[in-house]
Amino acid sequence: MTTIPILPPPRQASPLPDYIQADTKLRDAAQKLEATFLSEMLKSAGLVTPRDSFGGGKGEEQFSSFLREAQAKEMAKSGGIGLAEALFEAMKVRLNGG
Repeated sequence: MTTIPILPPPRQASPLPDYIQADTKLRDAAQKLEATFLSEMLKSAGLVTPRDSFGGGKGEEQFSSFLREAQAKEMAKSGGIGLAEALFEAMKVRLNGG
């Protein structure tokens, strides 16, 4: 008969340093702002306008905004147009008092 050793309890994950948490929050905010900007640009360009393939109407117009926002978020997440990085750097300088 073999015995199973008793394992020590798992260690608690150490919290991230404050400066990393701040950078993460700033980067997220910058990325959200870029996604909002891209969504508005897609709307103005008419690239995600509803088609008559589903019958059109108000419902299709309203739900097309969800598609446009999802596309803009993915664009921003994959690098976007560089706006998020520029905003992040500007906010970081401003936060650090420089």
